[in-house]
Formats: sequence, C-alpha cells, structure tokens
Amino acid sequence: MGLLVVGSIGVDYIETPFDKIDNALGGSTTYIALAASYFTGPISIVGVVGDDFNKDHIKMLEEHNIDLEGLQIVQGAKTFRYGCRYHYDLNVRDSLYTELNVFEKFNPIIPEKSRKSSFVILGNIAPLLQENVLSQLINPKFIVCDTMNYWIDRTKEELIKVLKKVNVLIINDSEARLLSNEPNLIKAARIISEMGPKYLVIKKGEHGALLFGDNTIFSAPAYPMENIFDPTGAGDAFAGGFTGYLNKNRDFTFDNLKRAVIYGSVMASFCVEKFSTKGLENLSFLEIHNRFIEFRELSSFN
Repeated sequence: MGLLVVGSIGVDYIETPFDKIDNALGGSTTYIALAASYFTGPISIVGVVGDDFNKDHIKMLEEHNIDLEGLQIVQGAKTFRYGCRYHYDLNVRDSLYTELNVFEKFNPIIPEKSRKSSFVILGNIAPLLQENVLSQLINPKFIVCDTMNYWIDRTKEELIKVLKKVNVLIINDSEARLLSNEPNLIKAARIISEMGPKYLVIKKGEHGALLFGDNTIFSAPAYPMENIFDPTGAGDAFAGGFTGYLNKNRDFTFDNLKRAVIYGSVMASFCVEKFSTKGLENLSFLEIHNRFIEFRELSSFN
C-alpha cells in the first residue's frame, strides 16, 4: 500500500499585511497530502469535518488522487476553524480564534485497506492519537512524525513514546529547543535522536533546514522568495514533499534523504506564494523539478 496521512482538516481565516482570505481550506492533512500528491498516489487521508465542509474542497482533493474513504463527515456539526493575523515579519502571527468543533473529539479510524500502508505521516495531532493510529497499522515501513509546542509542553512523555516508533521527526527550531531543553541546535539534535527517531529534520523557516542522521549533518538552503503571501501550511507542505518523494523511490540512503529535504523545501516554497492551498493545487512536475534544480545549485559550489 501507499502513503497514509493522518491529521487535521479545517477552515481558515488568514490575514497578512498584503491581503486576507476567509473560509479557506486548511489543516495539516490537507497541505501534506496535496504536496505529496505530485510524487506518489493514491494517498489515503484520515480526518474529520462537519457537514459544512465545502464540497469543492472535496472535489479538488479527489482530483489530486487523494483517497477520502477515511474522511469522517459528521452530520449537524461544524468543521475545525482557525483564524490568525500575520505581522510584516511573517514569522510572527497572532491567533485570533480556534474553534475545535468536530476536531475536539477526533477519533482516527483507519480504513481496512489503509492499515497496510507502508508509509505514514502523523500530522501534529495529540501524541495519544498518533499512538492510536500506529496501533491500527500492520507493519508500516516508514513513519514520519510532526508535533508542535503545545504537545511538547503538555504531553511530552506521551510524545517520547511515539518518537521511539518513528523513522523521521520533522519539527522547527523552536520546537527542537523546547523538546530537548537545549538552545544549541546541534546538541538539541543529538538529544532528540536519542529519543528514538533515526532521522531528524529541523526546519528554520527562511533560513532553510537541517537534516541529521547517520552521524552526518546536511544543511539545506532556503529558496530566495521574492513574494511570500501566506506562510500557513509551509511546514506541512515540506513534510508532504519530503515523504512523497521518498515514497516514490523507496531509497533511504542519507544522500537520497538530502534530495527529499530539497523537494520538501520546493513544495514549501510553492505553498507560500499564494493563500491557503492555492499554491499547491495547480502545479506541474516540470515546475517542481525546475525549482529543485535551482535549489540544488544554491547549495553546490566548487
């Protein structure tokens, strides 16, 4: 079986200094699956929405060869909603509201045919839910995990139990420092690796990403973006590109993981060029490959 993605699906209100958008498609599962869909498929997703969820969103996901059998649609209920306002420094945002709605009681149920998925991406849901997902799977080969400050602060012990079972952890620099209680990222990576994951990716936003594993460090550049409209979902798009590429070729050497990091960065760069998921909806693989070449040239020298 192929790639399984489990996480949040929601509706966003996003405001930046340049524009704003309401009732936009959001959620970690959405960005991950769309980014991965350009490399592999079909992709199975597990998530929950209310019956107010836009049918056009469902159609768009299906057009990207995303299997929605695991999408729970709760009648008479509302979809998870989130609103935020970004500052001119787009690394800083203010949360305006969080309405969990159906997501508050999300119980991920993996469809029978998806339980044999060889690749799994656990979005940044509660560690207990991540553990629940893993307990339903039959011998997964490659597990990628995401988390966030909220879970590190409140459920660190449960998170560490999950980390013992995953192949890759993808987090940002502030999360790495919080999880390890260590300000230096190199030392932090060593501490986190001892918690279980064979490979660790630390995203540094506009400063690129670091890949740790096999006693080696790879520093990937950030793509020099001229137009950044909405950074929402960039980290999830990274995870989708990274894992989708690995799912496509099944090569787990460190050199190939380096290429996967670049492809993840490519998908994140497309994501931020438009609001919501619009930057990921109508790409061609030629566009993706050309930007990969540009990325690769940024990090090579004689």
